Amino acid sequence: MFTGIVEGKGKVLKIEYRGDTRKLSLEFPPHLTDVQLGDSISINGVCLTVTERHGLISKFDLSDETIKRSALGEIKEGSWVNLECALKLNGRLGGHFVTGHIDGIGIITEKRKERDFYRLKVRLPEHFARYVVPKGSIAIDGISLTVNECRSNEIQLTLIPYTLEKTVMMDKRVGDHVNLETDILGKYVEKLLKGEKLSEGLSLSFLKEHGMTGGNEGTDG
Repeated sequence: MFTGIVEGKGKVLKIEYRGDTRKLSLEFPPHLTDVQLGDSISINGVCLTVTERHGLISKFDLSDETIKRSALGEIKEGSWVNLECALKLNGRLGGHFVTGHIDGIGIITEKRKERDFYRLKVRLPEHFARYVVPKGSIAIDGISLTVNECRSNEIQLTLIPYTLEKTVMMDKRVGDHVNLETDILGKYVEKLLKGEKLSEGLSLSFLKEHGMTGGNEGTDG
């Protein structure tokens, strides 16, 4: 589990191609020194496991599924990526719950500078838009961001100077692909509204019977 608060940027040193899979070698920043073999790391929003560790260099295996379902298959040697270590139980949840399991790939359609900020527009896959709401959270390349506007399958966001400095978003251009992960809470709500059980005895009717739903439909707050 992650929070979408990027802890640093890593540099892609080497990509080894092995049929449909790849091995990725990354150089970590000096302040991320406690990374251990077997740790889960979010790389541009994708949860990967450290398979080798030598000083500041960590290696990761990219499966064919990861390459197909994320934009990691497009990175090149010399590229920079967002890094976040898994959330510790005593850590702060500064962003929102991010699993590191990518839902889809988006396309940057606009990136416009306004004073010290940037306005960003991202086109979403058609099936994806229903999980995104204005003022809700979304992870883009592993960054927890707030959605300003939703128009059909396109969203608008604001990138503040801190985000631009600490992540790879400054390097992104119109037409670039980005990894997307919606807020997992929306997926659970959708499943409940369809009347499906999340676990034995837990359903929308169960929640209604126990006074846990209703009363606020159609409000803004």
